[in-house]
Amino acid sequence: HSPTSLVCLFFVTSGQNGENLGSDEEQIVLFVHMIYDLKENKVCIQLFLYIIQQHESIITEECRIQTGVSEEAILNAPPLGHVIDEFENSLSSHQLHNLSGLTRQNFCLCTDGQLHLRMCLLPECSNKNINLAHHYFRFFDLRKEFRKCYKYEDDVAVHCLADMLELSGLEKVDEPQYGMRQCKEMALIIHKMVAQGHLFLESEYIKDKLEPGVCGKDEVVDDDTVVRARGLPWQSSDQDIARFFRGLNVEKGGVALCLSPQGRRNGEALIRFESKEHRDLALRKHKHHIGQRYIEVYKASGEDFIAVAGGTLTEAQEFLSRHGDGGSQIIVRMRGLPYICKAEQVLNFFKQEPNPADVLDGEDGVLFVHQADGRSTGDAFVLFSSESEADLALSKHRQCIGTRYIELFKSTTAEVQQVDITTLEHFPQIITFPAAIHPANSFLLQPTSHQQIITSGTKRDCLRIRGLPTDAHVSDVLTFLGENSKYIVYQGVHMVYNSRGMPSGEAFIQMDGEQSAEITSLAKNKKVMYTQGGRKNYIEVIQCSGDEMNLLLNSG
Repeated sequence: HSPTSLVCLFFVTSGQNGENLGSDEEQIVLFVHMIYDLKENKVCIQLFLYIIQQHESIITEECRIQTGVSEEAILNAPPLGHVIDEFENSLSSHQLHNLSGLTRQNFCLCTDGQLHLRMCLLPECSNKNINLAHHYFRFFDLRKEFRKCYKYEDDVAVHCLADMLELSGLEKVDEPQYGMRQCKEMALIIHKMVAQGHLFLESEYIKDKLEPGVCGKDEVVDDDTVVRARGLPWQSSDQDIARFFRGLNVEKGGVALCLSPQGRRNGEALIRFESKEHRDLALRKHKHHIGQRYIEVYKASGEDFIAVAGGTLTEAQEFLSRHGDGGSQIIVRMRGLPYICKAEQVLNFFKQEPNPADVLDGEDGVLFVHQADGRSTGDAFVLFSSESEADLALSKHRQCIGTRYIELFKSTTAEVQQVDITTLEHFPQIITFPAAIHPANSFLLQPTSHQQIITSGTKRDCLRIRGLPTDAHVSDVLTFLGENSKYIVYQGVHMVYNSRGMPSGEAFIQMDGEQSAEITSLAKNKKVMYTQGGRKNYIEVIQCSGDEMNLLLNSG
């Protein structure tokens, strides 16, 4: 059914606007809305204009000239969350819905094109943790409705309000205020379309969350729907990546984390969207940020996606079938398990206090990863029934099973398939060591193959630990570092053994950045570690680079 009202929205950011809206991550400074009564075919509510508080952004000269907004006005204006609350109150006061979220009248949002919601409001609200009501995830794209109304083919340019006004034979609105002018022009276009009998029937939808899905090796994926993202934080889950693309519709199971031959995440992912239109919008997010990291976004092919996400292994498929289509279940990846580990031990690990967590379907909710010869890799995937249950499970990150500390990460259906496939295809030729005491995750002080798995470079993001007790384990090092251990990268603690295979009293640690390494060195250098017998050991914690680490190992 056609809605009874359209709520027209128009946003302006402090940076680029028009056809580049949302391409530069700048924040919203103007929020304009208008309510149009489709039954009466007229504007029923006057325009509202908000100027939104900006603390980080400085208005560009282009924005200042285009909009006439001053920085002084913005600094004294309410923040985005408050403006959205006022907007909701306005809708409620005009009987469109009440504040409990129940719709009183049938209305739908309407924007000039895709950018205002998909590239502007939704991403900013996601970054600021502002929850949006369900009606923000449905809208009419006026440009698409205009094409439907007048049956224009793709060769006719309908790229902006000026195009629609010209094709309709309408004059531009004489309104000095930017934003208000565009909403009034939208009203003129809607009025003529409705007068000619146009019905607003098929609205656009925006996916609120990434849905799980399985991709087969024989599936055909359109080249125009895939991008490659680079520079991702190593701990990013598929949900984190989908959040980066918030506002765009990612296919079910459409985030595939890329892994190295050793099965480790390499900071890249392939993302499959529902259409070329959304893929093209995703490319506009090139060099947008997750935290302090900028993410590179490039075109990729359907074959690239299948190579990473496609799976055929029966055991993995059976495990993933338990994941279901509801989207509520969460997969957690475990690393560093004892090579002889049973599902019962995994269940008990998650059940222990504090924060006990129940594995979905018990032992059937645990999938161990094996090499082609049947040996365990020390990895497993575990299913949990909900986000909250998974959070309880993840709180056990770096707790121990026996003497091994276990690392936990959110995972994806694609990663389950890829790890299983990668293991069978590559691991027979590669021996990898999970986090544990000698010999795993350790190095002999003589020329070995450690260069394959340890970092290199001149960046001083590593630590050299000296003076450790000879009976110290990885877990002891983590306890000594305390809060600073959260800066250690995945599988980043490397115990060093001498040529006789005895503990050398040293370790090398890879941190997530130079600042983290410096902070930890300053906080922990020459501090005391106590042995089990109560003896004091003064520990040296020295900041160094990957190249220095490798030089010391090779010269030992």
